[in-house]
Amino acid sequence: MARIPESELILNKDGSVYHLNLLPKHISDNVITVGDPNRVQQVSQHFDNVDFEMNRREFITHVGTYKGQQFTVMSTGMGTDNVEIFLTELDALVNVDLKKREPKAKKRKLNIVRIGTSGGLQEDLPLDSHLISDYAVGLDTLMCYYNLPQDEFEQTVGRELKESIGLPFEPYVVRGSQTLKDLMKDDMVVGNTVTCPGFYAPQGRKIRAELKLPKLLEKLNYYHKDNFWLTNFEMETAGYYAMCRLLGHEVLSANAIIANRIQNKFSKNPTKVIDSLIIKVLDKLV
Repeated sequence: MARIPESELILNKDGSVYHLNLLPKHISDNVITVGDPNRVQQVSQHFDNVDFEMNRREFITHVGTYKGQQFTVMSTGMGTDNVEIFLTELDALVNVDLKKREPKAKKRKLNIVRIGTSGGLQEDLPLDSHLISDYAVGLDTLMCYYNLPQDEFEQTVGRELKESIGLPFEPYVVRGSQTLKDLMKDDMVVGNTVTCPGFYAPQGRKIRAELKLPKLLEKLNYYHKDNFWLTNFEMETAGYYAMCRLLGHEVLSANAIIANRIQNKFSKNPTKVIDSLIIKVLDKLV
């Protein structure tokens, strides 16, 4: 196996990976991820105990147990650029021999569940509901730099959305873990999530700057292929789904729907909605 150069996989003096500042022993089989660093504590407050904490940039990590089972909860910050760094280093921690700088012959598969907030794209998607993402659609360009395998349906949706929206690139479409979906789907809405490379114009919001795609929200709302509809959007899910397909991990995105963009409504108590989703996800994983 080819040795990975020091310039490609950077390690700190203690042997931890560069951005996350973690060692292999800190990674549990079940990994909960959040965008907001402050939300790590919102997850770990439900743990029986917290055995390890690390604060590095936007990557905050707590390791502990919930109902006797070990979990690692980590923040990534916003956007698929951060998700790419996070998942590459997370995978290296479990599937690369960091001393030899070689990929391990036997690969370890993690269960990764993103818990995040999201805006609804369909009028009938209830505010304050919990939604798991079956497919994710990436309106960012991260996968222009990777050789991502996609099936015929995924490629077709990407081509049709490019034409419908008028994008200069083809969105990538990736299905999440069916194993985790089956585990989580009871009392959850199952939908298809659009991942945007920003919060304002890339999600159809206009404050002062003029929009290049003023009908983006309308086109996402109306697009469908048979029974495939786009239900919600946020800023990370497609990056998770694509990177985990490339790296061989199980991944699912669980979304607290705290806004409905079609109805122009926002949740009156988003913290309560998110906290109930956190408990729901933890309980389904133990």
